[in-house]
Amino acid sequence: MRDTSPCPPRPEAAALLDWYDRHARDLPWRVSPADRAAGVVPDPYRVWLSEIMLQQTTVAAVKSYFERFTQLWPRVQDLAAADDAAVMGEWAGLGYYARARNLLKCARVVTDVHGGVFPDTAADLQALPGIGPYTAGAIAAIAFDRPAPVMDGNVERVMARLFDIHTPLPAAKPELRAQVEALTPDHRPGDYAQAVMDLGATICTPKSPACGICPWRDPCRARINGCAADLPKKTPKKPKPTRHGHIYLGHRPDGALLLERRPDKGLLGGMLGWPGSDWDLAPEPAPPCAADWRDLGAELRHTFTHFHLILRVWVADLPDDIRPERGHFVARRDFRPSDLPTVMRKAFDLWKGNQG
Repeated sequence: MRDTSPCPPRPEAAALLDWYDRHARDLPWRVSPADRAAGVVPDPYRVWLSEIMLQQTTVAAVKSYFERFTQLWPRVQDLAAADDAAVMGEWAGLGYYARARNLLKCARVVTDVHGGVFPDTAADLQALPGIGPYTAGAIAAIAFDRPAPVMDGNVERVMARLFDIHTPLPAAKPELRAQVEALTPDHRPGDYAQAVMDLGATICTPKSPACGICPWRDPCRARINGCAADLPKKTPKKPKPTRHGHIYLGHRPDGALLLERRPDKGLLGGMLGWPGSDWDLAPEPAPPCAADWRDLGAELRHTFTHFHLILRVWVADLPDDIRPERGHFVARRDFRPSDLPTVMRKAFDLWKGNQG
């Protein structure tokens, strides 16, 4: 049985903010504590863009995408006016492609309905496409300094340890959110929200938390009870099923490649890729045109959030005058492998690796 008495003092925002002022991470979308104190106001567009990109993705993976997006489309109006295919191409490799489709929808609503100005409350932000409760709270707090509760994976871990909460995730979310709401201060709520996330990312890490240098060391109940490294508890995940499919890489003598734009809805929606079959337990071959398709002899394996995928890769030399039933030809000079989602780029790399 865990010892829960006497109850340690409640964590104070002031101690965490003092730590954040000295140790805040330098991120391309962030206004530093010093600059914020000097009156620099965060750009809601950059805050929103970073939060959408960071959903289910790491900071390290997002940095280069964020910098490229803000160079190409420095304002929300620029993104709203961008070509869909160009945006999807720049997003390729970041995953969860519904986010990119909603990114464009949201940019256009902000531009067309709100005059290019983001709403400044969590409730109004959540009414925009692609913005859920967490993202709305994060934008409201970070961009507009609203005392909105913000809870990502890092914050969940910090709260579970601070209050020694052993209810497994995701069932623990309401209990954890209640603690987040109770701790969120009216003073500097934007910096506070980022401070808790930084604490989870750099000190209160999933493995081997550095409790000795944590600004909330003394009030942390899990540290007192010796179980910080065991939290948060998580409900065991079900094993991922394995799906199978076929994929077809065809090219003409002039180097043009046969590609297709996937439907907007569904997995990899709106992305450029190679024609292929459905992904199921026993897929039927579905070549995009009649040709001498050859098995590349190399299995392509890829893992999505909810399943593993094994693709059989077929290649063919196609005549100049062929009219495919599916897809369209892209001139080799106009083709960028980086425009493809990761699984499609893997197929291209396998094909190139097996040539001559």
